[in-house]
Amino acid sequence: MEFHDGSRELQDRFDTRRIADRIDDVLVKDTIDDRSAAFIARRDMFFLATADAQGRPTCSYKGGDPGFVRVVDERTVAFPNYDGNGMYLSAGNLLVNPHVGMLFIDLVRGSRLRLDGVARIDEDDELAADYPQAQFVVRVTVDRLYPNCPRYIHRYEQVERSAFVPRAGTPTPVPDWKRQSWAADALPADDTARRTGE
Repeated sequence: MEFHDGSRELQDRFDTRRIADRIDDVLVKDTIDDRSAAFIARRDMFFLATADAQGRPTCSYKGGDPGFVRVVDERTVAFPNYDGNGMYLSAGNLLVNPHVGMLFIDLVRGSRLRLDGVARIDEDDELAADYPQAQFVVRVTVDRLYPNCPRYIHRYEQVERSAFVPRAGTPTPVPDWKRQSWAADALPADDTARRTGE
């Protein structure tokens, strides 16, 4: 990991340069080990950080069933892009700035993992068949992967999985916001919310 001048300035101000370098030497990897792969495979959500061409950031919550983020090999993960609000802020950023940060958190056990890499969108990816209703698949090549200090993670209990996650053989419900008058006439022509009775 290359620390930029801003990181180094604060590390020196708070006397953390030594531990930062040690963490980099010991914990930061550029490949996905078996333990990290298993951790990713158990997750049903992650946070995706992207930035546009001017460096303006956005952060998105991405959810699915456990295993929706696939570890393809030791340098690659893949995940589906499902129907959202149609703004394509995160996905659009990938077309102009492919650098991403992915934060995986186990809110029940209190652990987390960071993955930084370079993403690409593939509308014809062979994995698309594994993701019902996916618009496309995003593949991320790992630059660095490292565990993150868990001490400030609040513990949560999972109540239920989202009914809106697309699943094979199960109709996906229409979100309420698509039924509101301000949205109805602006939805894509093939959106299920436009169908009679939806």
